[in-house]
Parts: sequence; C-alpha cells; structure tokens
Amino acid sequence: MRKLVLLLIFVGLSFGTFAQDNFPINGIRDRRAGAVAFTNATIFTNSNTKIENATLLIKEGKVVGVGKGLSIPEGYTEMNMEGKFIYPSFIDLHTSYGMPEVKSGGFNWGSAEVIEPETKGAYNANDAIKTHISASEVFTSDKKGAKEMRDLGFGTVLTFHPDGLARGTSALVSLGEESENNSILKSMVGSHYSFEKGTSKQDYPISDMGYVAVLRQTHFDADWYKSAKNKDFFDQTLEAYNSQRTLPQFFTVGDWQEILRADNMGDELGKQYIIKTGGDEYRRLSELKKTNAKLIVPLNFPKAMKVGDPLEALKISLDQMKHWELAPTNLAKLQEAGMSFALTTSDLKSKKAFWKNLRAAIKHGLSEEMALKALTETPAEMIGAGSMVGTLEKGKLANFIIVSDNIFNEKATIHHNWVQGNPFIIKAIDDSEYAGMYDLKVGSETYKLEISGEKGKSKFKIVVNDSTNISVKGSVSKGMISMSFKPNKEEVGSNRLTGWFNQAKEKKDYAFNGKAELVDGSMADWSAKFQTELEKKEDKKEDADKKDEADKEDAKPEVGEVIYPFVAYGSTEKAKSENFIIKNATVWTNEKDGVLQKTDVIVKDGKIYKVGKDLSANGLKEIDGTGKHVTTGIIDEHSHIALRSVNDVDVVSSQVRMSDVVDSDDINIYRQLAGGVTAAQLLHGSANPVGGQSALIKLRWGMSPQEMLIKNSDGYIKFALGENVKRSRSSNSIRYPQTRMGVEQIYADYFRRAKEYDMAWKNYKKKGGIAPRRDLQLEAMVEILNDKRFISCHSYVQSEISMLMALGDEIGFRVNTFTHILEGYKVADKMVKHGAGGSTFSDWWAYKYEVNDAIPYNATIMHKAGVVTAINSDDAEMGRRLNQEAAKSIKYGGVSEEEAWKMVTLNPAKLLHLDNRMGSMKTGKDADLVIWSDNPLSIYAIAEKTFVDGIAYYDAEKDEKLKEYIQKERARLIAKIQGDKAGGKTKPMGKPKRHFHCDHIQVAK
Repeated sequence: MRKLVLLLIFVGLSFGTFAQDNFPINGIRDRRAGAVAFTNATIFTNSNTKIENATLLIKEGKVVGVGKGLSIPEGYTEMNMEGKFIYPSFIDLHTSYGMPEVKSGGFNWGSAEVIEPETKGAYNANDAIKTHISASEVFTSDKKGAKEMRDLGFGTVLTFHPDGLARGTSALVSLGEESENNSILKSMVGSHYSFEKGTSKQDYPISDMGYVAVLRQTHFDADWYKSAKNKDFFDQTLEAYNSQRTLPQFFTVGDWQEILRADNMGDELGKQYIIKTGGDEYRRLSELKKTNAKLIVPLNFPKAMKVGDPLEALKISLDQMKHWELAPTNLAKLQEAGMSFALTTSDLKSKKAFWKNLRAAIKHGLSEEMALKALTETPAEMIGAGSMVGTLEKGKLANFIIVSDNIFNEKATIHHNWVQGNPFIIKAIDDSEYAGMYDLKVGSETYKLEISGEKGKSKFKIVVNDSTNISVKGSVSKGMISMSFKPNKEEVGSNRLTGWFNQAKEKKDYAFNGKAELVDGSMADWSAKFQTELEKKEDKKEDADKKDEADKEDAKPEVGEVIYPFVAYGSTEKAKSENFIIKNATVWTNEKDGVLQKTDVIVKDGKIYKVGKDLSANGLKEIDGTGKHVTTGIIDEHSHIALRSVNDVDVVSSQVRMSDVVDSDDINIYRQLAGGVTAAQLLHGSANPVGGQSALIKLRWGMSPQEMLIKNSDGYIKFALGENVKRSRSSNSIRYPQTRMGVEQIYADYFRRAKEYDMAWKNYKKKGGIAPRRDLQLEAMVEILNDKRFISCHSYVQSEISMLMALGDEIGFRVNTFTHILEGYKVADKMVKHGAGGSTFSDWWAYKYEVNDAIPYNATIMHKAGVVTAINSDDAEMGRRLNQEAAKSIKYGGVSEEEAWKMVTLNPAKLLHLDNRMGSMKTGKDADLVIWSDNPLSIYAIAEKTFVDGIAYYDAEKDEKLKEYIQKERARLIAKIQGDKAGGKTKPMGKPKRHFHCDHIQVAK
C-alpha cells in the first residue's frame, strides 16, 4: 500500500505538470507523462457494458484503451484492481461551482420603487436579464467545493451564475485541482434561464407571469435587434442573447406546473428547453411527457415531519405527506414513462444525502443501469460533450472512480476519483482488505496474528491456542500499520511494531513488514505473511434472520397512489365524461321557457342534447331529479382563484398573461365546484392603470392548467381606476401616476402610442423594410382598439367611470365591463349608451374611502336601467356562495328570481362573450350543469352534483367518500412517518395558500 500511495502522488504530480506545460515553472521542468494500467477490475465502460477482469489504460490524462486481455505497453505502471469496480466519473449539469457568490438583494417591499435599471453600462433595460454573464469569465477553482463533489463520485460539472431570469452561459469544468485554464473543458456550453428574478431591485417584474413576459419581450427584442442592425443603438445583453441561440437552452423551475409553463413559452419562442425540475414530476407524467423535454432531476427528498402532536400534525397537508412518501418514486416513474433525465446534487441541503437518496430511488424501482446512465452518458449527451466524458472509451478524458463494490451497493466505498488522469484518494483501500490469519515473525519469535473487523475498524489479536489469546493494540490506515502487545503477562513493557503493507496481485501473497522495538529496548525486523481467510461461524438461525431482513430491505416499498390533482379531494383517476339523463327535475332554462317543472335533461358528449318532459332514457345513465332543481353552472366574472400570482407593478402591465400562471391544484377550484361554479374569469389585480390579460377557465378539477383554459374564447384585460392605481395607501411611492388625473393621462398616452405602433406595422406589411420592434405592451393595447381584446375595469367612483367612457368614445375603444362599479347606479344611463356592462358586489361597502357611496340596490338599479349586470366574488370564500349573493338582489330592489339567477349565470356569460356556449339550458350548449337540493337562490340549497362539459367534477356522495379516504390516508401516512427511523426531525412545512383580491401584490420569488 505504501508503494500505491507513493505511486498516486507521483502520477498526480507528473500529470499536473504535463497539463500546465505552457506555464512558467519555478524549478526544474518535469516532462514525464504518467501512464498507468489498472488491471483485474470490473469495468463499466458505459451504463450497459460491464467487463469482468478487465484492464484500463490511461496516459496523459486520456483513456488509451479498455477491455479484457489487453497487453500492458512498456513504460506503464501496473495497479492491480482485483475485486474493485471502475466507473466513469459522474457529471452534474446544474451547479454554481466556482461562481461568485450571489449576494442577497432583490425587491425590497415597503421601500420606494426602483424604475430604471441599476446595472451600469450598455446593458438591458431590465436588470433581471443577465445574458452577458459568461461562467468561464468569472470561474475560479474551489478546492473545498471540488472535493465535496469528488467524494460523491463526480468528476465534471456544468456551472453557471444562478442570478436572474436570464443567467448567461455555462462552462463545463473538471473537478481537479488544476488552474482555471486547465479546469475549463468547454466554455459557452449552454444558455440558462429561470423563473427567479434574483438580485435585481427593479420593481418590474414582481410576479410569475411578469417573469414570462420579460423573457418573451427579451426574445422579441433580440429578434428586432438582430434584424435592425441599428448603428445608433447597442445592447450588450441582446448581443449575448443572440450569440447563445444555437446553444443548448436550460431552464430552472420549481415544480411540474413550472415545467409546463417553461415548455409552453419555449414552444412560442421556438426553443426546446432542458429543464432542471423540482422533483415532483411523478404527479403529472402524461402531460410532462408531451413536452419532449429532457430533464435534470434533483434528489431532494423531504424528511419525515413531526406528527406526534395531533394538533401540530393538522398543519401538515395531505399533499405534503404524500410527497414525502412518493418523492423517492419520482425517478422510477420517469423511467417507466420513457423520459430522458440526468441527475443533479442541486437542492440538497447537504450533499451527503445524495447517495442515500439515490439508493432509496433504486429501492423504489429505478434501475441501476438507468441511474448510472443519468449520471454519465445522458448529461454528456445533453451538452454535446460525449466525445470527452460520460463513458470510458479510447480518447476520452481519464475521469473515473474506483469503488470497492457495485457502486449502488449500500456498503460500497469510493476509494479513488481520477480527474483528467489525476488521482484523488477519497478513502484508501482499508482495513477490511487485510482481514485474515498471518504468520507473524518478530525477531526470532513467531506468532499467529489475526486481523478482523469492518472497514476502518480493524481488530488484532495473537492466537496462542483455542482458549488463549494475546491482546494486541493496533491500527492500519492507508497501508501503514502499528501494533503493540506483551509477549507474556509477566512482561512489564510491550513489543512495539510499525511498518507498511506490501500489496500483491493475489491475497495469498499479502504481507506486512517493518521495524520493531522489543520489550528490552532492542530493535528487530518483523514481518507478517498472509496464510488463510478467517473461519466463518455457521449459525443457521442467524443466517435465516439476516436473509429475512435482506429480503425486506430488497423488497420494493409499498406506497400510496398519485391523485389528481395532488391535493386533498383529488382522485386516483381523472374524471371522465358520461352520457346521462336527469329525470323529473325543476329546470331553470334561462331561456324564454323560464323555469320548467318535472322536466328532463339529456347530456351527450359534453353538450346539452335535449330538454323536455318525459324524454326517453334510451340506455343512458339515469339520475333521479325528483324534488331537485337543475340549473346551468354559475360563472364568476371576477375571480382570483387558481392563480399563482395576481399583480405585477409595471404601470401598464398589458404584456403579462394570467393564463401563464393558472394553478390547477388550487383547492378553491373544488370548493367553488361545491358551490355550483363551473367557469370564471381570472383577472389581474388592480395595482396599475392597465393590468394583465385575463384567463377564462372552466373548473375542470384534476386537469392541467392548459386544460382548464376555455379554448377559442375572446381575450380580456384588466384596467383599474382609483386608490390602488395612484398608490393612495403608499406614502413612499414614486411611481407615476399619483393622481386620478395622471391615470387618465396614462390611458391617453398609451392608446396614442398604440395607434402609432399599429400604423408602423401596417406600413411595414404594406411597404416592407425594417420591421418595427415588437412591443408586447402596445400589442395588447392595439388588440383593444381593434376589438380583439376587451376591457374589464376595476372601478368605484362615478367621476372616473365617466372619464374612462368619455376617453373611450374620444379615442375609439369601449369598456366591455366595469367591475366592482359600486357607484354604477349613478351612471347606469351612461353605461348603457357607451355599451358597458356591470359586474358588481351584492352588498359590499365602506371597506375603504372610495366605496362610501356604495348601496346594496346598485345591481337592481343598473339592471332596470338596461345594463347587463352580473354579481361577482373577487374573493375565494364568496365564490362558494354566489347563488346566495344573487338572491340579495331580490331583497334589495325586488328583482325576479329568474333575473336574479341570470346575474350569476347568463349575464356573466354575456359579458365574457360566452353566452353562445354557456349560461342557459339550450340544445348544443356546453353541459355545465348543477343539480341543487332546493331552489338555488335559497340559503338551504346545496349543490349535489356539478358538471362541467358533462363531467361530474363534484358529487356530494363522492365527496363523503373522499373525506373518508383523506382520513384513512392521513392515518396511514402518519403511522408510516412515525415508523421512519429518520423521522420527526422537521417542522410542518408550508403555509396556507393566500386568497387573492384585486389589491394583493405578491412577490413571487
């Protein structure tokens, strides 16, 4: 072993010197090139090629040859690796190894706005776009970080600067201890992006949908910049963006919904991202597979939670418990789905958990072959570095690890990690290698020496006979050994021995030798030669117990099922469409037929097929409607449920889209289905005169975000007036506008600019030349002018409502809907003339100064004046009982029951231009239906079944079964968590999801 250690030192020095041949040397230049032959090993040249008793030849940091029966060329040093396993070193594609520290910063809530970029120089207008940063230019070797990764088996990493939405380019670097010049294997490897704003202090963007908008606008700006060749304008960030287009495109996300968001954006921009995920892909494999994205997957499995206290355990949601159980199955599920993925140490609080978690993933079904491939070949292929790393083939870098056993065996030890032919000893061939009986000769005396024990814990004794042993104090480390023992009990002193291990090709030739100081103080030579292996004691019962225990460990753990969506009240199967007939019910048609008694409704293929009396079932599933009321589903014209963020802060945020941040796992979807709601407009907040583009959704519980969107619907956008826009409640705001007059000027200015923008594009399409810069803000404003996008305006005070209608009449746009509109009763006649509808609260008032004049008769007065009037929620809780909110207009103003009911069904459908598809009971319309236990306007009415497109997304009977399932599933998981040996160490995770309103500003990340 001493010889081996010296050899490794020599090889490392000689290779390192060779690699830096162009650098000045303070001394004598050593030109020897290390050439080593590793013989008798089990070598994995790649994930599916294993060669027994093979030889690996390396020279000058490269693989020269690998195979069985290779002859060893002259000048090679032979290293016997009998019993050892050799694998290609691993590759991690998601690190910030050697990068400058990203200092904390970013948006500072409560401070004055930062409008302009703070980066000095000819860079982008948004500080979150940092495409100009090149990892190879800022990289510095990090010995501590390199060792941490090498100890796990990694030899190469992709590193980038993890700051901002656009993060510049990455570099492929080796994990040796060479200079930066020799560590960087490849610069400009990939271009990196994320949904994390980073250290930018600029106000905009501040939301998830704002991040998408900035990335989209940057892409279109780069297109324009490239084509315009404008000599008067230079942007180093856009220059860099354009230079990176042909590189692999990487995107960092936090969960499966963000994977879909990134991929949708990539489809729009013509990019196919390699996506670093959050580790929960098992939740939506079918949707993710359609993206065709290659994934970089972390192994950050959650620890068991504290569940001993039943009240504390209630704070832990079902999805958190299920994720704890199912996270280790993620990789196996990806493998089953046939998706391509690499592994990363990213997101691990301690990288020491990497192997434990990877072996847990294997235990849960990931194959060893796929695990090895995800650590070697796949990452190399993803970045086009397969000619350098990833496998052990002739001409590739000599990056490999030497392991005591199969690397995925829990007891396997990584001994060496060779990086570019330079050896790094992680754990020397240790004590367990020396176990056996030896003939020990000390001077003229001979003994029987027994070495036993586990790795790193060798035990020594001298065997005199079956009943007598001599105690020996000893240790062995890195081939160096020391021992002391009393030759007999009467002696006062001890023989003290020191020496080293002489490694041989076969264990029968193993030997130690060295010098000894005897009891009398004299010096003598000593040696110990291997004779036999230790005898194994047979114990059938013990062996049987061990086998049973091993079988238990090897068995694939039983886990619960994935539910859709992955929250409470999700189901193991997605809801399916059925054809059915509802018999003998009271049917509210919202058509000229009014309310029909003892009437049947037939639903086929998701549509209303027929409404009438005594209809034939004709084999359809029958639902008894006797004593029940059947209506179309409630439509909430103003909602903020099912969104991941609600407000951005650009004065005109028309470029952001709420469809980018639909959250299909929001429990409020299910709760509102239980209140008879089937569709909603998801609006941007009211932080700005012009907010983002709306998302129109149906409440398809268990479907993906994109599947919730109502296809082929008109586009909508949020405008806002009043206190929120002018920042009345923010004393330190510097953002324009700060008065209601200023708000009007914003509208006037942006619509003027939109007309100029529209004309510029028309001229370009007619005459050609250089295309104008595509501006997503103005694009949406042009859509309003061209009646392709429609305004829903947050409003309270009649003077501002009148102002916006007058401005619209002057400029040439129409306000489709005034929402809130609590002083609508004052201007209802003007609204009718302008063509604006009203979507209001039933009886909210006095919650801030500008609603002091609100009255509960508002809806009735607008309705009687001829305004299309709806009742909305703007609140997740109120959205559950809009049927009762509608009923208030009967009390306040005497509206008829049918007209009151239309305020939450047909009228919002009209305002959203969906009344040809929903809102009334008519043949051919969508089968968005609710079966009520009573008159739907009654406080006693309960929604028993809610159908969307003929699919029962809520069923009161099934709801009871789901509650039983949740109770049993939580009990099962709590018992499992309590039985976890590593459990009970973490606090309950997460906080309840916030219910958004118009004026909520959320800092996304």
